Amino acid sequence: MKHFIGALAGVCLLLAGVAQAERIKDMASVQGVRTNQLAGYGLVVGLDGSGDQTTQTPFTVQSIINMLGQMGVNLPPSSLQLKNVAAVMVTASLPAFARPGQNIDVTVSSLGNAKSLRGGTLIMTPLKGADGQVYAISQGNVLVGGVGASAGGSSAQVNHLAVGRIPAGATVEREVNTQLGQGDYINLELNTGDFTTANRVVQAINSRFGAGTASASDARQIRVVAPRDNNQRVAFLSQVENLPVTAGNGAAKVIVNARTGSVVMNQSVEVDNCAVAHGNLSVTITSDAQVSQPNPLSQGETVVAQNAQIDIKAQKGELVSLPISPSLSEVVKALNAVGASPQDLLAILQAMKSAGALRAELEVI
Repeated sequence: MKHFIGALAGVCLLLAGVAQAERIKDMASVQGVRTNQLAGYGLVVGLDGSGDQTTQTPFTVQSIINMLGQMGVNLPPSSLQLKNVAAVMVTASLPAFARPGQNIDVTVSSLGNAKSLRGGTLIMTPLKGADGQVYAISQGNVLVGGVGASAGGSSAQVNHLAVGRIPAGATVEREVNTQLGQGDYINLELNTGDFTTANRVVQAINSRFGAGTASASDARQIRVVAPRDNNQRVAFLSQVENLPVTAGNGAAKVIVNARTGSVVMNQSVEVDNCAVAHGNLSVTITSDAQVSQPNPLSQGETVVAQNAQIDIKAQKGELVSLPISPSLSEVVKALNAVGASPQDLLAILQAMKSAGALRAELEVI
């Protein structure tokens, strides 16, 4: 525990000690310039017996019948017992300013009970947006970054075989109209709302392009006067997004993952004077089976009795005084003094927060 928190503190202090300026493009985005999610339903063919079991996935059979029907082949559903086909969901992200004819990557995920998509080929699949319009068409060979084998009742698998990728597997057919600002203004949106950072971004832009060029609407949005001509506006944005700005320190926060026991603190965390006592409680249960055999020819039955023994041991917890800690390194030293495990540390932090000794927001994920 001590080595874990000490190493964590070293990394955090190293990053905090080198407070370098970031570019505006790393901490903000232009309003309206965004990606759009696409999804579609399709079939992967050419699998080596690892496809859907058609008796358990009727939608796969129905999809095959519909596809073959469009090609002029009519078959009764009962005649299809295929193992080389899998029903899949195809997803992709349509980037901003994508034009028809450009290619984008797609992810192919099994929808039924296919064992593997390795070696399969995705048949032409329309990808639709939230408005129901088709924005791209996907087709190609599925790449699966894994392998699996089974024989004699034993099996081995590396990575996940039911999901694959098709690099440049979709062709954009419809573009999304992206407005690069409205009128004389564009809006920058900070990735994390912070008044200090917003003020520093405004100062950086006004220092470079003159007073009144930028103004903060709130802790997240910054309004910037920009040229009307698109070519000049792009050149202007190129200069704006490369301006260096030192981000303000965020609010003091401790992130606790209750499932894994991970604890992460930022450099703004402080601890007040407090005293902490922590003891460990261990419970040991042992069970012995005793068999009672009947006498010969007595027509009795064998009886199995369980004798359980429970031992409870409580280790004494010493009262540890934690001094005021104005920096992250001091906080780590104070918590190391308690000598608790990562899981026990969760309860200690919650108690310190309730007592008002932890000057930070405690977030449990």
